[in-house]
Amino acid sequence: MKKIWICLMFLLGTFTFANEDTLIVGMELAYPPFEMSDLNGRPTGISVDMAYALGEYLGRDIIIEDMSYGGLIPALKTKKIDIIISSMSVTEERKNSVNFSKPYAKSYLGMLANKNSGIKEPMDLNQKGKKVAVKKGTSGHTVAEKYFPNAEILVFDKETACILEVSQGKVDAFIYDPLTIYRNWTRNQETTIPLLQQFETESQPWAIAYRKGEEDLGAQIDEFIVEYKNNDGFNKLADKYLGEERAFFKEKNVPFFFD
Repeated sequence: MKKIWICLMFLLGTFTFANEDTLIVGMELAYPPFEMSDLNGRPTGISVDMAYALGEYLGRDIIIEDMSYGGLIPALKTKKIDIIISSMSVTEERKNSVNFSKPYAKSYLGMLANKNSGIKEPMDLNQKGKKVAVKKGTSGHTVAEKYFPNAEILVFDKETACILEVSQGKVDAFIYDPLTIYRNWTRNQETTIPLLQQFETESQPWAIAYRKGEEDLGAQIDEFIVEYKNNDGFNKLADKYLGEERAFFKEKNVPFFFD
């Protein structure tokens, strides 16, 4: 009996050690090229590469946990995941629940409008009778309530649903980051137009989220971000995944994520 107990203790100790050497990263694999899956269903993209680089820096194995965007912060708080790397904007509301690292990217929001909506610039949306689609839990959702209070705000769980609503003319516009706006405009040029003028006064910084009380981990993440940037890591990721889009942003004088 004593030998069995010793074996169990050894196995439990080994299991705990393995957990401490593993970092579970939460993200929604539905935002290419930052978070997505390849043809074999494996995680890939800018955030995935960044997560593995962080794991190498920390000397920890990485597990990517795919989940809905709205479930990321609850999963972090209940310790189902260890950190979030999912193009997440830093907001005051989110800072009440989790801690954030140094920003590693920034983005302004853009707008995909239906061609027949009559919207020529973003603030045309702020009037009675206009409808705007937003993805639940995103910065676009928050910003729509702030900047377009006169419009009817329709909330969807999926980005694809928002785009379909705009393309079919069921809503007048969809608010999201300019990369998504640009990519979906190229696929729906007959029915939509991209509005990339900045209607916000401040950019949306993106950062890695971690649990409150885990400041040591947060400090290590900050050190990684600084070193990764100094080693040109973010520019290399942009060249790998966003060469065409980066050129378009430059041509249109739209701020780029890693500028």
